[in-house]
Amino acid sequence: MKTIFYHRGRGGHRGYSEGNIFTHASDADRLNVRQKKCRKFFSFLFLSSASSVVKNVMNLLLCLFLLSSCYYKAPLLDSEELSEKTKDSLTYLYERHYTWDTNLEVVDDSIALERLPIKDTFIQLNKGDKVVVAEFAIHPADSVDSVWVKLAHTQDEQGWIREVDLKRSFVPTDSISQAIHLFSDTHASYFVVIFALFVGVYLLRAFRKKQLQMVYFNDIDSIYPLFLCLLMAFSATIYESMQVFVPETWEHFYFNPTLSPFKVPFILSVFLFSIWLFLIVALAVLDDLFRQLTPAAAIFYLLGLMSCCIFCYFFFILMTHIYIGYLFLIFFILVFTKKVYRNIGYKYRCGHCGEKLKEKGICPYCGAINE
Repeated sequence: MKTIFYHRGRGGHRGYSEGNIFTHASDADRLNVRQKKCRKFFSFLFLSSASSVVKNVMNLLLCLFLLSSCYYKAPLLDSEELSEKTKDSLTYLYERHYTWDTNLEVVDDSIALERLPIKDTFIQLNKGDKVVVAEFAIHPADSVDSVWVKLAHTQDEQGWIREVDLKRSFVPTDSISQAIHLFSDTHASYFVVIFALFVGVYLLRAFRKKQLQMVYFNDIDSIYPLFLCLLMAFSATIYESMQVFVPETWEHFYFNPTLSPFKVPFILSVFLFSIWLFLIVALAVLDDLFRQLTPAAAIFYLLGLMSCCIFCYFFFILMTHIYIGYLFLIFFILVFTKKVYRNIGYKYRCGHCGEKLKEKGICPYCGAINE
């Protein structure tokens, strides 16, 4: 039997002996090994530095893309085919977000238009009256607002108003703009909050008595309700992000609304996609809800789901306004991902009671044997 034992070779390197044969690392071999290690080290440094540079460049390009796509593109006014009036109209549309012939509706109880240049003469408009933008004027001496807008209610009833008062007291006649105004109105928000708290307290009491099912707690066999709440939180976060970082983009959308997520700035496209996805998931929730529960239980569950969505809307708007809503959104995504992962783990259903099973065998709920 051959015995292998270790010993110290020349230069302090370790060799080994098998029988009477000894092997040692020569100086040339050691030099070649060191050169190879050096080449590997420097090549690693070069590749890592190159990859870091590439990553930095990609991140910079991504940031530039996102920032540049957060605003509407300015109209091209170099064409000689456009008249001066059309160029002025496009300029006002880009700067003021509305232009001549824009239709507006009074939302205040009453508003007064000045009959300039005649002073101290006014035209009284009431809530619901419709006007059209007729002219713009700049008054640099006005300390409140230098931009004045002429509005025409009829051919004989025309007057001027400051732009800041116009945006506060009028809303575009487009149905989408009016829906946006309704949901952003302060009084409507207070009403919705009170309604959500009332329904939430009632459903919480019922939930403690094990009478009703709620989202995430004692939930139905579906991931769609929690996904619907996540979409509401995501949409609220994107909406408030536009209000904080790019308010002009949202204002332009408010005066020129569209339901198409294409040919709009990137952040607005994401918001519209989330709204459409919210509607699709809501239909999926209704399908699962009335398929698994009785009509009465489904109605109460739907009220609880509406309360959760309303809470997510206001909570994430408030949290995003102070810049910590993004952390809560990441946490919400992790909770949803965990629930999805749990549902994926259940591959079977019991043939007797219908409960989910991770593997075949004895059902832990009813004791039936599944093969």
